[in-house]
Amino acid sequence: MSVSVFAPISIGNVSVGFDTLGLCLSPVDGQLVGDIVRVEKLLKTDANSDQFILTGTHADKLPQDTKENIVWKCIVAFNTALAQLGREPLLIKVTLEKNIPVSSGLGSSACSVVAAFVALNQFYQLPFSEIKLLKMMGELEAQISGSLHYDNVAPCFLGGLQLMLNDENKITQKLPTFDDCFWVIAYPDVEVSTKAAREILPAQYERKTLIEFGQNLAGFVDACYRQDKEQAFSLLKDVVAEPYRKSLLPNFEKSILELKQLGSLASGISGSGPTLFTVFDDRESATKAKDWLTENYLQSEAGFVHICQVDHQGARKC
Repeated sequence: MSVSVFAPISIGNVSVGFDTLGLCLSPVDGQLVGDIVRVEKLLKTDANSDQFILTGTHADKLPQDTKENIVWKCIVAFNTALAQLGREPLLIKVTLEKNIPVSSGLGSSACSVVAAFVALNQFYQLPFSEIKLLKMMGELEAQISGSLHYDNVAPCFLGGLQLMLNDENKITQKLPTFDDCFWVIAYPDVEVSTKAAREILPAQYERKTLIEFGQNLAGFVDACYRQDKEQAFSLLKDVVAEPYRKSLLPNFEKSILELKQLGSLASGISGSGPTLFTVFDDRESATKAKDWLTENYLQSEAGFVHICQVDHQGARKC
């Protein structure tokens, strides 16, 4: 018996919703950009403890000590929760196929955490509810980022555009999206850790900034429900983090100006960076932006650019 689950990339913050909005994306060319976790049953004749295998294009960037890997910690947490239900965990082999760079701003750790918990839950025939799984995902993700926020795990798990709520019984709410839009993401291959990106932010904000943040977020949510594309993307701007984090990204301000000339509806930093995102409502302009970013924003051959659309599925068997 075995189960494989794919967990897709996501944009945290989505500019206008610091730690409050998250968007799940998939490339339009059909590539599976994200992580895959496979869970297989082991026989006692084959092993006397759980096994973990690390593979994938970015496996070399993760801790090689099994017990330091976030997916191994997911196994431990899941087994503990199973035991609380009075169920004895089986011997398993878990394989993480790591295909997203760490500290990319695309929810890399969330991809691993979500894929692991969904695969384990599927393997054990769904012992845990969606809300219970989401809470366990958030707790594990917090071990990486240093604080509890769901703006990557929620969209990665549930798909679509998710609004985080201050309610432990309903952590997130799915919002309407503009499904005719194309989201171009560009990872330049420079490292910006979530910790460093948080430390660069001020400890306090002016009242004016807080009011503007609230107005922009409320206006964006309103526009999503009314499908007012012009209002939505005119408000898709970051007054909380981008003014401070943009210095961590290569040629960010120049890139934003060029993308606007190409017809971008909005641009911003994906999560804490260094990935940049930009939005278009036609494929031709998105392709031109992809070509420009490939030539001017990437810093090495390990960088990449994808044209994406909203992924409403989230984590799924593969």
